Amino acid sequence: MGNRVPREDYEWVYTDQPHADRRKDILAKYPEIKTLMGPDPRLKWIVCMMVLIQFLAFYLVKDLDWKWVLFWTYAFGSCINHSMTLAIHEISHNTAFGNNRAMWNRWFAMFANLPIGLPYSASFKRYHLDHHRYLGGDGVDVDIPTEFEGWFFCTRFRKFVWIILQPLFYAIRPLCINPKPITRLEVANVAVQLSFNVALYWLCGAKPVVYMMAGSLLGMGLHPISGHFIAEHYMFLKGHETYSYYGSLNLLTFNVGYHNEHHDFPSIPGRRLPLVKKIASEYYDDLPQYTSWVKVLYDFIMDDQLCPYSRVKRRLKGDVKLE
Repeated sequence: MGNRVPREDYEWVYTDQPHADRRKDILAKYPEIKTLMGPDPRLKWIVCMMVLIQFLAFYLVKDLDWKWVLFWTYAFGSCINHSMTLAIHEISHNTAFGNNRAMWNRWFAMFANLPIGLPYSASFKRYHLDHHRYLGGDGVDVDIPTEFEGWFFCTRFRKFVWIILQPLFYAIRPLCINPKPITRLEVANVAVQLSFNVALYWLCGAKPVVYMMAGSLLGMGLHPISGHFIAEHYMFLKGHETYSYYGSLNLLTFNVGYHNEHHDFPSIPGRRLPLVKKIASEYYDDLPQYTSWVKVLYDFIMDDQLCPYSRVKRRLKGDVKLE
């Protein structure tokens, strides 16, 4: 279904990513933005509330018919679990307890990981910092699809399948592009998560486990919120590699839609990113932006010029210091 996408390679560039220079310019003009950096005291309480909501949902679905388990899995559980992955994204930048309590953030991320079912918070931290430091870096930035993804998912139907399977590719891609030795924190993350999953099954049966695991997979696949995966860095317009979205779904996603602002100032919590845009509006108002993540998904599938190859990529120079 659909014509084959004509792209046969990434968009290779020989310039540095734009965020470092823009950050320097903005701070020179608006030094008060530095006061927005640092932890968000509300974040830990919001995360605790969301975890407790999912714990309550586990109890409520255990006696439902399977059709209602599946309905609430997609209608509610997938939204909460995808939001929890973005809470972990926030925590990975030490915005829960600050840089001086780095390990508190790591363990708190494992707590936030519990209702997701899949142990990933410790690994995400390691790879995500590389994504910021070396955006589009060949062999380093695992947010860039692999050669196979770009080559195979090149028709409308295949791109549709690729979006459904996004959780699978996000899990496998680091092992193909930039495998790293397993750390103690990653082992601890797996042990804590598996222990929780077993305890949930023992206490409440299979339905809450299905609600939890399927909610995570569905929420990061063909789901309105998952439009942010495509919206953030896929090259809908030549010459632009990061895009922002300022719509209402930011309320569920810790303002991850403010993505240019986030890459410019990764140490500023999501709750304060709208202030960055307000203060330095002349730097952001004219950049390409989206109004709908659902439309992003539709356009990505239906536009025969777009595919997983539609990413800016660069070969890194000098010393590469990986997390």
